[in-house]
Amino acid sequence: MIIILVGLLLPLATQAATYSTGWLQNPDHPPIQLRYMLTGQHDTKTKTVEALLEVKLEGDWKTYWRSPGEGGVAPSINWDLSTNLNHADWFWPMPERHHFLGVETLGYKHRIIFPMTLHIDDMAKPVFLSGKLTMSSCTNICVLTHYDISLGFQPSQLTLDEPAMHLYNQGMGQVPKAQPSVNVEALSWDANAQELTIVANNQLGWHAPDLFVDANDKEMGSVSFQTPSITVDGQQLLATMKASSWFGIPDLLGKSLNITFSDNGFSAEETAVANDLPITQKHSSTLAETIALALLGGLILNIMPCVLPVLGMKLSSVIAVQGLAKRQIRLQFIASAAGILFSFWLLAAFLALLKISGQALGWGIQFQSPYFIGAMVMVTAVFAANMLGLFEISLPSRSTTWLASKGDNSYLGHFIQGMFATLLATPCSAPFLGTAVAAALGANILTLFTIFTALAIGMASPWLIIALFPSLAKQLPKPGKWMDYVKTLFGLMMLASSVWLLSLLGNFIGTSSVVLLSITLATTLLWQLGRKRGRQSAVLALSGLILVSGSGLIASSLITDQWAKPLPQDHAWQPLDIDSIHQAVNAGKTVFVDVTADWCITCKVNKVSVLLQDPVFSALADDNIIRMRGDWTKPSPYVTQYLRANGRYGVPFNIVYGPSAPQGIALPELLTKESVTDALKQAQGKQ
Repeated sequence: MIIILVGLLLPLATQAATYSTGWLQNPDHPPIQLRYMLTGQHDTKTKTVEALLEVKLEGDWKTYWRSPGEGGVAPSINWDLSTNLNHADWFWPMPERHHFLGVETLGYKHRIIFPMTLHIDDMAKPVFLSGKLTMSSCTNICVLTHYDISLGFQPSQLTLDEPAMHLYNQGMGQVPKAQPSVNVEALSWDANAQELTIVANNQLGWHAPDLFVDANDKEMGSVSFQTPSITVDGQQLLATMKASSWFGIPDLLGKSLNITFSDNGFSAEETAVANDLPITQKHSSTLAETIALALLGGLILNIMPCVLPVLGMKLSSVIAVQGLAKRQIRLQFIASAAGILFSFWLLAAFLALLKISGQALGWGIQFQSPYFIGAMVMVTAVFAANMLGLFEISLPSRSTTWLASKGDNSYLGHFIQGMFATLLATPCSAPFLGTAVAAALGANILTLFTIFTALAIGMASPWLIIALFPSLAKQLPKPGKWMDYVKTLFGLMMLASSVWLLSLLGNFIGTSSVVLLSITLATTLLWQLGRKRGRQSAVLALSGLILVSGSGLIASSLITDQWAKPLPQDHAWQPLDIDSIHQAVNAGKTVFVDVTADWCITCKVNKVSVLLQDPVFSALADDNIIRMRGDWTKPSPYVTQYLRANGRYGVPFNIVYGPSAPQGIALPELLTKESVTDALKQAQGKQ
């Protein structure tokens, strides 16, 4: 009798342990079987219980994804009659495309597992699941079927059901998730063409990708997206697709969309907000071409205005080699080149960390940090003091400080000079540099380091040449008293660069604090100069500092071919507004966009030599031209997104939109009057 009773109760105990509805089948539609199961896995802190819905479909029957496409209905469960259930999250495995009579739908065939997470109100109380599952299934006909799901359980008493957990993990393995290697660079909606354009990068590379788009907004569930047209260029994917709705013309502007990628077993899902910013299609260079551009960009960086603050540091090294053996000269210049290389590697490592963490990337973004600028003020002040002969600080042990040892003619001193020469050169964007940096930051980590190494070699190439041919360094005049005057001049130039860096801190700590710090720095150095080298030297230095500063002010307010003509007051500029660009172009306007930063010296050169000069200044004053300016002085996700959408990772960046150029005409880093006026005419359709 006991054996019989155990035999009767065992199946009931097994069913209670597995918490499954068992296989359900609607007699009116036998091709579909399904069951709802709990895995037993639960979390009392998050108040969640893991579950799954397993569906089997016979033959060619199929059911649908959360966004079914041009036909069909996504499966859903109404849990309104359940008790102690807050809501349930439904996870959707990667769908497949199905076509029938010219209609494309997205869904599944044969067998599919939908993982779910149940959110419980009170884990100490029992839960009763009472749900109505509605599932649409189709072949050449479609059937809408309902299933009743009923399960009761005590959350705190659940035990792990290994077979159910295996099925759950199997289903989750098919669900696309965010991947660190994939990022959506741009998502642009063209309302006129009813077309969506997606630009995405995959550091692992693309092979045979497909993608699916659906909206987070339930009110947009009626929008369907056609099969995309996809082109792959290295690690970049460009996809365009039409969108339509049974209820009229869809409006995707400002909407949050899910972009789901599928590529040879690899899947990823990202979320982005659609804007109407036209996407500028760019030619993607090969790695060899990019390395060549990086070498040229690094070389040209040596003659850019941003390198002027470190010119004295470099030339003083050349002067100091007089009388040294060729081997010493060679090693000193190799040390400087190594410092440049190491500094570029530091920048690459810093940007790689930002890239992995998903933060903003860009050339010169360290100047968006007041801490970095403050450190550079100290460094330039140290080098200025060294060149002015004020650097010997005696300690009780009668040894120089660590900083003092870095300013001498030791190999370590030259290495440090090379490092900081690089860091102080980053506010500039030289020709070819922007293209190389954009390629580096859009590529994988290895390629990023490869391109930055090429940039370093390009910038260090003059020093490497002297290292190969040390006799070149001995062509300068022989050492003499004139060297002291030259070093003093260069020291004042470095001091002026410290003041310039201090001025950048005004964006973070206020102008009055900067003025106070500047006066303190200059007074301290001049007092030390007078103490070390006499009052006459201090007076001469003060006069020289005033002369250099005054010359800088004059140079910034005058142009080379109009020395006596002061620059006009700048135009009024609107803040960068991506949404307004497309509207203005549709209205027949021309939009000139200037993305700049206070710390960007190339930006200042462009402004003084081109934007504030005729014929560009007068052309920009036209009533038909809208001037927009994006400020990247401080971190700005909005401006960063705009730069990335245009394949740029640094400033300056200038682009012109117009009726004849709705996609925009990007201008070179170094502007010329001809390049700006030609772009304005082309955008207006006058060429």
